Amino acid sequence: MKTIWHYNKFLPAFDESSRITIGEGQTPLIRSRYVGPLLGLANLFFKLENLNPTGSYKDRFAAAFVSSLVQKKSSFCLATSSGNTGAALAAYCAAAQIECFIIVVDGAPEAKLQQMQFYGGKTIMVEGFGLNTSITNNVFETLEKYTKTRNVSLPISAYLYCTEGMLGVQTIAYEILDELNGKIKHVFSPAGGGGLTLAMAKGMIAYGSKGDCKVHCVQPAGNNTIAGALASGSERATEITHSVTQISGLQVPGILDGTNTIRFCRESGGTGVLVNDESVFETQRLLAQKEGIFCEPAGAVSVQGVIEAVKKGFMGANDNIVCLITGSGFKDMNIVSRAISPLAKEKKYNVNQFLDFLATIE
Repeated sequence: MKTIWHYNKFLPAFDESSRITIGEGQTPLIRSRYVGPLLGLANLFFKLENLNPTGSYKDRFAAAFVSSLVQKKSSFCLATSSGNTGAALAAYCAAAQIECFIIVVDGAPEAKLQQMQFYGGKTIMVEGFGLNTSITNNVFETLEKYTKTRNVSLPISAYLYCTEGMLGVQTIAYEILDELNGKIKHVFSPAGGGGLTLAMAKGMIAYGSKGDCKVHCVQPAGNNTIAGALASGSERATEITHSVTQISGLQVPGILDGTNTIRFCRESGGTGVLVNDESVFETQRLLAQKEGIFCEPAGAVSVQGVIEAVKKGFMGANDNIVCLITGSGFKDMNIVSRAISPLAKEKKYNVNQFLDFLATIE
């Protein structure tokens, strides 16, 4: 079975005995049956990172990072998370028998918290963390100082804090290039702090395809730190005071990897795309009902980015285009529940009504 360690030469040099895996990576890349043709795109693909072991691409990050802890013989992991990173780290720490403590963002979805806790992770929610820039930066700085005194990286999924984990994320780019024989024109990546998008751009370069693939950064308008600046020609990401998007996982008001993301995306020929929350929720439902893909809202952001980009006309009808579907819909069932009508959830049929209903099906 292939995992991220198939690309060992691009990953940190850990002893083979230190490498932790529970089957992450080698996720399907499938051609769109509905959205692509609807948009006039013959080769729109979805990279299904929602099918990783804990339901998101963060398993790649966790596999690489927890392996570094094993290599260093660390006894604990101290992390921050809005949900997916925490779940992944808790699972991989469980596999490595390392204690895991997770400082979670204010308002993290209950399903994600429960997943972390069920794996044995210990969660601490800090008021304002992930929403308020000052509080968020203070938490990051405090934790970074604490982990440095113990000779471990702080596993925030950003190059700024944890390069070894992000090298695991870059394997997404290697897989896409292998599956499409290097023939790819566009990658659309959702962004909060920019780490995933930067990993795609860096991964394309590391695998030898610089200049061949445009990496586009898609952000919710309520957390416009990177995409707007990238599209307007600015060289630096913009810190905001308060994130107002409801897209869990992309509520990152600080810059983190933002400025480097702008630089690498621009060098690839990519641009920034802003999307609004309600359109993302609609696209999330569209993916479920027309493509059979059940993803969390953050996973639908990339697809909404393509929908917006088609209006601007910078893609060819036959270009190979990949959207990153970053996480499972099971991660945020509150959003799903909101989208289902009360009638569909609560109405019961008696036997005669049931027979009448069957008669309506042609």
